[in-house]
Amino acid sequence: MSPIRKQIRTRIQDQQVFRGARELGFSPLQARIIAGRANGQGGHILENVMFPALKNLHHPELLQDCGRAADYIVAAIRERKRIGILTDYDVDGICSHVVVYESLKHFAVSEDSLVSLIGHRMHDGYGISASLVDKILALDKIPELIITADCGSSDEQQINRLKESGIAVIVTDHHTIPVEGVPASAVATINPSRKDCQYPDKFISGCMVSWLLMCLVRSRLIGCGILANDTVKLGGLLDFVGLSTVADAVTFTSPTNRAVANGGLQVINQLAKPPWFVLAKQLGKNERNPFTVEDLAFQIAPRINARSRMADPYAALNFFMAADTLKADEHLQRLEKNNEERKITERNMVKIARQKANKLNKLQKSSLVISDGEFHAGVQGIVASRLVDSFGKPTVVLSPVLEGDILSGSARTIPEVHLLKILQKINEQHVDLFLSFGGHSGAAGLKIRKEDFGIFCNAFEITVQDEIQNRKLEPIILTDGDLEVELLSLETLAELQKLEPYGREFEEPAFEGIFTVTKTRIVGAEPVHLALKLEKNGRKFQGIWFNAMENPGDRQAINEGTTIRCAYKLKLNAFRGQRNLQLLVEYAEPE
Repeated sequence: MSPIRKQIRTRIQDQQVFRGARELGFSPLQARIIAGRANGQGGHILENVMFPALKNLHHPELLQDCGRAADYIVAAIRERKRIGILTDYDVDGICSHVVVYESLKHFAVSEDSLVSLIGHRMHDGYGISASLVDKILALDKIPELIITADCGSSDEQQINRLKESGIAVIVTDHHTIPVEGVPASAVATINPSRKDCQYPDKFISGCMVSWLLMCLVRSRLIGCGILANDTVKLGGLLDFVGLSTVADAVTFTSPTNRAVANGGLQVINQLAKPPWFVLAKQLGKNERNPFTVEDLAFQIAPRINARSRMADPYAALNFFMAADTLKADEHLQRLEKNNEERKITERNMVKIARQKANKLNKLQKSSLVISDGEFHAGVQGIVASRLVDSFGKPTVVLSPVLEGDILSGSARTIPEVHLLKILQKINEQHVDLFLSFGGHSGAAGLKIRKEDFGIFCNAFEITVQDEIQNRKLEPIILTDGDLEVELLSLETLAELQKLEPYGREFEEPAFEGIFTVTKTRIVGAEPVHLALKLEKNGRKFQGIWFNAMENPGDRQAINEGTTIRCAYKLKLNAFRGQRNLQLLVEYAEPE
């Protein structure tokens, strides 16, 4: 089976932004790339986006409740209270955990006074779940204060349970606030998505929120004399803030996110901490070949996520907090093993999910809701993303949990459909349908009873149709237009790299063009990738098309002698000391 046909569309360029970029000194090509992404951002705002600097970060006190939370934490430190750190199990959650834990240690809080609290994905689910609260209340040494990170905004019921048990809760989060408002039982809720929050960058990672709070705590501790005036700032933890920012797909048109991603890479590429040192050795990174944003997204984040998706949520935390390279390497090898298991599970799930999605697609559905008794909840989000890429439709993938009576789902979407708003509308119309749900515009999680699967499918489809006003949805690849053959060079690649970091809403440049295929070769451990030799205007290029076929043995979409129209990115192929341009084909079809 060949990949589903996709539409190749050229991005609309904002001419005001193009002129603004040229005035700032960017080349015509660079200005074209910027104008296709930073819509409506001209002048001073554009300059902040394109020249991000840590010195321009906004003050933490602009975050609603941040001052109150900082004062409460200072009092807890002064009174030597036991502090629990409760976070999610994904990259953002684990990075947040490290930031809060290491900051408190930096503030001379003893490790005996710190308690790490991370729910198990399969047994506890997301956030401050009932089962996680049960575990907390059963501890021999119960924390007197819990600081959450990357979760908690939707968990009033469980926060109230903790409060009634004498445990104060400070919520730091970035997920959408529920219609009921912030959790009333929390001491403070720091979340830039609050309507009453004055922080200018609304779309920062959960880890960034917790880092800003810790920065303010440091300032308060100095102000009251507990810390010395020259206490080192928390810039050394930007590696985790940067990784979380890339992994959690927050917007990269934000000056804040771009600044911390760059700052984080600077810390990581020093290779001074055990986890980065052993990762560099594993991935062949060094001074000449440093870590990039792409490495954070596609090499490091999957390894960190894999363990918590498949098994122990503390393994990734232990890796990041390893005291020496020997321990870090031991933890990394466990992460590597789980990542390989995750790939096999994902591959099998994608195969089944595609078959089911193809049937729904033939029925002209505007959404895809997929479930199977053999699905693993740990990789359903990845599978949902794959289906969105392939079919261009909002997708929910559900897996059985708790003896199969409950279905846990992960949802992913397209830019035109705000997932959390869809789920909130469904919740208003079907009050008892969800056991739980939460998330933001691009990604969400939910739980329903297995018996309610059909009701949810219909409700999701109807609500999506209403949102898109019954427009036909299909997969689309956005490009920055054609690129003259003379510009297909390593010099052009270097020019584009100067615009980094790339990420969500400031995507890496992609171009479209017509080439002649002179040779194809199926490659890869799983033979679904195509190595290509391409020709245009007498010039020859190397190309690679990953996942050109859905399954081994499928018919090739393109063959030798074919003239193709394709969407591609410029990449460096460094092999045996040779540096050559490679075209990374995103999609191709016969012309």
